[in-house]
Amino acid sequence: MYVALVLLGILLVLAIWVTAIFNSLVRLRNRFKNAFSQIDVQLQRRYDLIPNLVETAKAYLKHERETLEAVIQARNMAATAAKSAGQNPENASLMKGLVGAEATLTGALSKFFATVEAYPDLKANQNMSELTEELSSTENRIAFARQAFNDAVMTYNTAREVFPNIAVANFFNFSEAELFEVESYDHRQTPKVSFG
Repeated sequence: MYVALVLLGILLVLAIWVTAIFNSLVRLRNRFKNAFSQIDVQLQRRYDLIPNLVETAKAYLKHERETLEAVIQARNMAATAAKSAGQNPENASLMKGLVGAEATLTGALSKFFATVEAYPDLKANQNMSELTEELSSTENRIAFARQAFNDAVMTYNTAREVFPNIAVANFFNFSEAELFEVESYDHRQTPKVSFG
């Protein structure tokens, strides 16, 4: 009887311990998912600004149709990737897809702004000036949100990888989360949006 009580006590302590680890991992996973939703808000803001930029530039950049179409196509691909990643930010392949789509969009925007530099009337346009200022502000917000997300992911990944948490994490399928990193140095720079 005494042995049964000791075994029952051990099982109870073990159940409480596993529950505590499980709950901790759930809290950390929810924290990084919330951090991603903050990125998602800023990305959506960016995606909403881009068509207005292109519309404003259309009249001036009649001979630059390819550049305008590339920006819109990259924006649409990035918006689709962001929507997919937003539904499951712990899915590494979806996050990598978003990082790739964002790199493509940043490249297209860089080319767009380089083209805009050749059109002084467009650079002086008040709408264009306001939109580029808004985009610059949004890029900064994205960078801050990405940093908060990456910090939350690092905390979660560290908690799930330490012993004994890793045993609980593997048993309950807590997978490693992917950081939201910019792919290459060329894309680490905010698109130049200053016309001054």
